[in-house]
Amino acid sequence: DLHQAHGDTYSPCVANVYNFPSAFLFFIETEATIGYGHRYITERCPEGIVLFLFQSLLGSVVDAFLIGCMFIKMSQPKKRAETLMFSRAAVISQRDAKLCLMFRVGNLRNSHMVSAQIRCKLIKSRQTPEGEFLPLDQCELDVGFGTGADQLFLVSPLTICHEINSESPFFCLSQRSLRSEQFEIVVILEGIVETTGMTCQARTSYTEDEVLWGHRFLPVMSLEDGFFRVDYSQFHATFEVPTPPYSAKE
Repeated sequence: DLHQAHGDTYSPCVANVYNFPSAFLFFIETEATIGYGHRYITERCPEGIVLFLFQSLLGSVVDAFLIGCMFIKMSQPKKRAETLMFSRAAVISQRDAKLCLMFRVGNLRNSHMVSAQIRCKLIKSRQTPEGEFLPLDQCELDVGFGTGADQLFLVSPLTICHEINSESPFFCLSQRSLRSEQFEIVVILEGIVETTGMTCQARTSYTEDEVLWGHRFLPVMSLEDGFFRVDYSQFHATFEVPTPPYSAKE
């Protein structure tokens, strides 16, 4: 078309395309589906029709890819995970006349986490009765799986409780033995972001140095003028309470 004169006797493949700027404008009209009607492909050019179909399909794929990338970038589930708080330390004290391991979680945003669930893993090396050494052995800590307490409704800061009973790996743990233990408690909080519907996961961990024996978390909620107020400045604060230094087994 560029080497032929657009006269009355010549039928071009693409009408009204004379040079590079006009061909570029035709490309933009095809890609953006503008369709001004001045430049168009004629039926005498099968190569142009095939190229037009290929460009339309490729343009749809590229548009869908870019829109998906922008949606994922704007949703930013990692930023949502940063608004989920965990207490700096875990505590061991009595609750309902039972020795419990507790830590606190909170949500800094007004939007809720749908189907929020929390899990705890104890990572500790151990040796089996057969003499096999298992480095970094993982053990599940029960935080209410049987009762449904692991399903959280994070409208306010919650204290997650693990009851130290005969089935707990801390059944023989006392205040004295805590100083010589080496372990790590990994906490995993998963949920669906209400605004985007994407899965979000937040994690933290507590070593033996971050577990306080005989402590309890300070209250952070107070009733003011008929509304509950949450003071996040006291979120990590603890205070000592009378707790027997013996293990649950003792």
